Amino acid sequence: MPTSFTSIAFVASDAPEAQDAARRLAALYGNDRPEDSDIVVALGGDGFMLQTLHRFMASGKPIYGMNKGTVGFLMNDFREEDLRERLEGAVRNEIRPLEMHARDCDGEHHQALAINEVSVFRQSHQAARLRISIDGKVRLDDLACDGVLVATPAGSTAYNLSAQGPIIPIDAPLLALTPVSPFRPRRWRGALLPNRQVVTIDALEADKRPLNAVADHMEVKSITTVTVRESASVTATILFDRDHSWDERILAEQFRY
Repeated sequence: MPTSFTSIAFVASDAPEAQDAARRLAALYGNDRPEDSDIVVALGGDGFMLQTLHRFMASGKPIYGMNKGTVGFLMNDFREEDLRERLEGAVRNEIRPLEMHARDCDGEHHQALAINEVSVFRQSHQAARLRISIDGKVRLDDLACDGVLVATPAGSTAYNLSAQGPIIPIDAPLLALTPVSPFRPRRWRGALLPNRQVVTIDALEADKRPLNAVADHMEVKSITTVTVRESASVTATILFDRDHSWDERILAEQFRY
């Protein structure tokens, strides 16, 4: 069922081509303030799309991206013509971010939301040593690696894929738990988890082997414990053209060679 968008807000990355595209589109379709608009159109690459989704998360405003950057898996193709028709016919996908709760070596608590992934990385030349628990039960008592990440379906084609993690369809109720350069146990390649489960990552030898935790672009240094769960209350809505939907992108990505 098509949705009518009366007012559009254009936001653009700092790239000159994105700024120029925003001016041209505003001249054609008008440009309302984001807080007064029915929809936000983001012009840039995937990094800028992530920033935009974070900015308007829980606002109820759908976000439609058009690629004017170097990477565009989250973006639709850029075209100036028939934008209103494209918006009205677009497929809506609801994204639930991850909630990260981290405690550092000073006992300070930090929290952040992540649309793509929450990652834990070694901070020094020494390998990280981690204990991983799922819903309070220890599943790996000592993982030696460069790091580990928990990825959403939206983030499964980002860093998770580079770390040899699985691609997850956008509407699958799953999270990917993926190690980065695992050393011991050598044959552990990660796990697919129901999205209702809670992942706890504890640092072993935190003083000797310091770790950082990253939720999308927000970083916490020298952590001792990180807990990750899918948010039960916060959502973001992203739109894709019907002829290039998220499901089609996921399928195409899995058959690349």
